Amino acid sequence: MSSVRVPSGLYFQSRFFAATRKIWKRLADLESIIVRQEAHQRRVDRPVYITALPRCGTTILTEMLEKHPDLTCHRYSDFPNVWTPYWRNYLLKRSRVHAPAMEERAHKDRIEVNNDSPEAVEEVLWMSFFPSLHDATVNQVKDGQSRNSKFDLFYNENILKLLAVRKADRYLAKGNYNVSRIRYILSLYPDAKFLIPVRDPVHQVASLAKQQALFTRASQEDPRVSLQMAMSGHFEFGPERVPVNFDNPEATQTIIDCWKLGREVEGWARYWAETYQHILCQLEKFPEVREACLLFRYEDLCTHSASLIESILTHCELSENGFETTRTEYITRLTPPDYYEVDFSPDEQQQIIHHCDAVNEKLSEFCQNA
Repeated sequence: MSSVRVPSGLYFQSRFFAATRKIWKRLADLESIIVRQEAHQRRVDRPVYITALPRCGTTILTEMLEKHPDLTCHRYSDFPNVWTPYWRNYLLKRSRVHAPAMEERAHKDRIEVNNDSPEAVEEVLWMSFFPSLHDATVNQVKDGQSRNSKFDLFYNENILKLLAVRKADRYLAKGNYNVSRIRYILSLYPDAKFLIPVRDPVHQVASLAKQQALFTRASQEDPRVSLQMAMSGHFEFGPERVPVNFDNPEATQTIIDCWKLGREVEGWARYWAETYQHILCQLEKFPEVREACLLFRYEDLCTHSASLIESILTHCELSENGFETTRTEYITRLTPPDYYEVDFSPDEQQQIIHHCDAVNEKLSEFCQNA
């Protein structure tokens, strides 16, 4: 049996909030009016976005930076009620008796979490205002030219309320799908900072395939797993897996066909190449994207942590004051994963080389190397 479980309470809460989404949008507007004076004493200043294809250190990086005294981000406890962050956090702080216990997260990758741990939650908001976001037949690249003014206002208010209730200065967000929205986010916040880890494709594909097997098995044993993932905006793994269409419908369909035919490694290799080729195109075409983005090797994050953390802080314009203890902790803690082995056939290895090597080589000129 898989050890991935969806607590019944969380599952039914998620269904309730999904079914009553329109009501919660109205309540969110009411919350914004009531707390406007406090929230609007702040502004969304140099928000930090961590984004990439999954399984390249985005979670541990978010966990580390969320401990910086200037930053806050959404947490597990912010879902499923992501709509009224001020009221929800205000009540939680006054009703909690004990801190929640830590346990290894569903991915079984040594990362322990609790309800206070950072999590990718804002995708629920994006999905509500962009209904076709996870339709593989639709171009998912958002460049800021086609605006959604209702989303822009709601999103900004949501961030301001989160900052106000947490008494934080700057917003931090982890979101794999934001890799297709860099220019849209920059159109909202021209001073935004993006952190994009790049992992060796052989090891990243191995990790992606491992997670796909884990969540597929879990969904077969408990159908609520895939439903819960969809309600929370996670379509990376499991039977409902959907790749991002980077304005290349033919390539996207080929990836889907590979997965349907059981060619997991080839599908992931193609997806790796599509994702990072999109990033390369953005970097090459748009100076504002180059200025906003810091690319770095995941391997350097694990083996040269001290110098790379310094580069991250510099890029994000974050002071080291109040972060010294956390920095020291993660310099020791960040190590290469050792909980699985790469076991590809010669043909699978050739697929990764064929699809990924050229893109990986190009990425090197943009990567901050420790």
